[in-house]
Amino acid sequence: MSLSSAAAKVPAITLGFWVIKVLATTLGETAGDTVSMTMDLGYLAGSAIFLGALLVLAFAQIRARSFHPWLYWATIIASTTAGTTMADFADRSLGIGYPGGTLVLLGCVMATLGAWYLTLGSVSVQTVSAPSAEAFYWATITFSQTLGTALGDWAADGGLGYLGGAVAFGVALALVALAYYRTGISRVTLFWAAFILTRPLGATVGDFFDKPLAEGGLGVSRPLATAIIAAAILACLVLLPQRALDNSTGARTGE
Repeated sequence: MSLSSAAAKVPAITLGFWVIKVLATTLGETAGDTVSMTMDLGYLAGSAIFLGALLVLAFAQIRARSFHPWLYWATIIASTTAGTTMADFADRSLGIGYPGGTLVLLGCVMATLGAWYLTLGSVSVQTVSAPSAEAFYWATITFSQTLGTALGDWAADGGLGYLGGAVAFGVALALVALAYYRTGISRVTLFWAAFILTRPLGATVGDFFDKPLAEGGLGVSRPLATAIIAAAILACLVLLPQRALDNSTGARTGE
């Protein structure tokens, strides 16, 4: 079966997709911090736990013959929780710092996209149906989730605060959406820009929920915040239509 005729194994890029993506990245922040900080397992142990879950789920996702919403979003959540703990381990435990971590991870994202393009000729999500494309897809996602954590923490600690950071990344995401509808900028470029920006948005929103009042947060406990956001994701998966991306359609689905 040719790549163009194979069924895509990622969801259609709809408003529901972006709502769940933001919720998933927010959950990644609160769940990652719950394991590494509230449960006091540390960043390294938390990274090992979530990276192990990610590898298992990504393998199952690649082996699947068709799009399965619950499996796909479970893999996304595993990638964003792993991204949280891995970024915190690099930035804090290894002492790379937020600027250094952000630059290193941005380089990893760009290198992965570059390798993907050179190998398969496209980084469009509409090509994510063969194992080779899926491997690049999940590698890019994992690096982008880790990058988003470092970038979100850098913005919040750099003077914007958690709420200010959330507003800044929300505005940036809105500008990408405006460019999608009002300009001829590559849809592939805009998709990945939006995909990356949802992660620092989720990171700052998650921190805003669970950080103490004295630190500019709402003081909601991490486990409670995690449970609330997880319930919201489950509700979205039940209530919002989930279908595979039609890889025969044009630019508006992520080409």
